[in-house]
Amino acid sequence: MDVLVIVVLVIVVALVFDFTNGFHDTANAMATSVATGALKPRTAVLISAVLNVVGAFLSTEVAKTVSQGIIREGQDGVHISPTMIFAGLVGAVLWNLATWYLGLPSSSTHALFGGLIGASIIGAGLNSVDWATVVSKVVLPALVSPVIAGVIALVATYLAYTLTKNATTHGAATGFRHGQTVSASLVSLAHGTNDAQKTMGVITLTLIAANYQDGGTGPALWVILACGLAIGLGTYMGGWRIMQTVGKKISDVQSPQGFAAETSSAATILISSHLGFALSTTHVTSGSVIGSGLGKKLADVHWSVVGRIVVAWVITLPAAAVVGGLATWLASTSVIGLVLVAVLALAGGLTFTVLAKRKPISHDDVAAGSTEPTDQAEPQPAGAQN
Repeated sequence: MDVLVIVVLVIVVALVFDFTNGFHDTANAMATSVATGALKPRTAVLISAVLNVVGAFLSTEVAKTVSQGIIREGQDGVHISPTMIFAGLVGAVLWNLATWYLGLPSSSTHALFGGLIGASIIGAGLNSVDWATVVSKVVLPALVSPVIAGVIALVATYLAYTLTKNATTHGAATGFRHGQTVSASLVSLAHGTNDAQKTMGVITLTLIAANYQDGGTGPALWVILACGLAIGLGTYMGGWRIMQTVGKKISDVQSPQGFAAETSSAATILISSHLGFALSTTHVTSGSVIGSGLGKKLADVHWSVVGRIVVAWVITLPAAAVVGGLATWLASTSVIGLVLVAVLALAGGLTFTVLAKRKPISHDDVAAGSTEPTDQAEPQPAGAQN
């Protein structure tokens, strides 16, 4: 099949992945704000969508990590073909849809990297992957970032409740909810800065592999714009299933917790984006919500839900790698194999969509029960009582 046709197909599937990334990760920015009533659901996703697009233009360091770091370059170019990249994206998209249906905040980042790594191993061998970069800029951030964000959120939550425990002025809780508007917006901006760049990097890698762009160069302006719009549109669609899990099932989030969780998430993601770390915003946000629950009181974290999420974190990269590898094996056999992979991917995506419609979760489900106690009745952290 003509290389140009495959490149166009890859770009289309990459933007589809970016779209799924948007509605999969809406919860990262807005779940706690919606859960506490700080923002109405539709207002929240609109703000998040706009700031995702803006964030996509702030930096390209993560995009360069994807396009120049994960897959090795040799004397004859990168060790991966557009067909392999297409197959890797199939693995990422299907995993995103599966975890979205289950309401699990798994990592779109690891789904993407897992798909690409699996495709590259099957199509070009183990040496085609730069394992040092994978460990230093993907695996280590995945392990460290949720812990850092969680600790910051724990301390911030504890201080928030401690400093305001004797406050009698009406409006203290309302003040935190207003603060959430700013902190949630910062998370959305950070999410666009980090996650939109990953798809930019994939498209750029494809153009380099097909010799349509010089090696070592960053994403073109049209790539940045397309990826920003795709993730913004996906965000506006609202990932209510995952938002319900993050906002309500990990911890009974209230406005001081939400403000602390969002602020720590935004700081962690923005710093990592500047350094070129392709971390998972899902890991960071979930870690922050867990930390905010611990900062309020230990019993407020629902550990059974946390356990399911951690299992999804662990298996995301290898599961996407297996699907990406199998898709590469089939797509590389012939044109018929490539078409078959596309058909199977479409069928898989439609299956998850149909299953989700049978058990729908809307913005009303996420916003239900978002009222908080009055300011005078604000709960205190464990050990803060006199």
